[in-house]
Amino acid sequence: MSQPTRSGSENAAGQADGGAVSAHRACVESDRLMGVLDVPLGNWYPPSSPVSPSLSASLPEDRRSHCAAMLAELRERHDRECPHCTHATAHQRTVFGEGDPCARLMFVGEAPGETEDTLGRPFVGKAGRKLDEMIQAIGLRREDCYIANVLKSRPPENRAPLPLEVERCSPYLVEQLLIIRPRVIMTLGGPATKMLMNTDVGIMKLRGSWSQWVAPPGSPIVSIPLMPTFHPAYLIRNYTLETRAQVWSDLKAVMHRLAETA
Repeated sequence: MSQPTRSGSENAAGQADGGAVSAHRACVESDRLMGVLDVPLGNWYPPSSPVSPSLSASLPEDRRSHCAAMLAELRERHDRECPHCTHATAHQRTVFGEGDPCARLMFVGEAPGETEDTLGRPFVGKAGRKLDEMIQAIGLRREDCYIANVLKSRPPENRAPLPLEVERCSPYLVEQLLIIRPRVIMTLGGPATKMLMNTDVGIMKLRGSWSQWVAPPGSPIVSIPLMPTFHPAYLIRNYTLETRAQVWSDLKAVMHRLAETA
């Protein structure tokens, strides 16, 4: 007996169902990575066109090389001239930043910790491993993003950056932003959020709401969308379902914005 054939509309429906199943699986896997599998997060589905694992792969290679060269020159200039880091004595080495020089997503923290100070790389300690999980949860790799801090050298005893330290070191972060020109900035914790938003409002009130980083007058860009969230170290210290759900909600908002600007 011959098998019944499926109409074009039935095939299309089957493909749509398959896409929905794949999207649901992607959502569940991301929830699992963030540890919020059983938390009701509202009606959310991954973008119909997921964020590409390589966010800037379509950019011309000469632009990427140009941005990489500019960042390398900036790093040398920072290490030679920074009015904070050249006088600070509590650190072993500076931690400039790393990642795709043309990244569409940039993470900004406050300052290097002990492990970062030892290795000269941002977010490579316990909080860095949690950040890697956050990045993986939205379908990206660490190397697809750019990661930096407001301060490029570790403060004594890992204390929060002082206002004068931020004033002296943060101009180099601003230059990084103007070179990379990410589509989205995600600030990690209060100090980075306050600096880039130019506000004294605390992270508890700011996280989860879109804002803008406003570039200095005369810059080639006007502003960049900014999403504040908790620092991964805070997430580790307060590893509750509520906190994880809040961070996951912030990450999903970023993922949607990146999909919209792809």
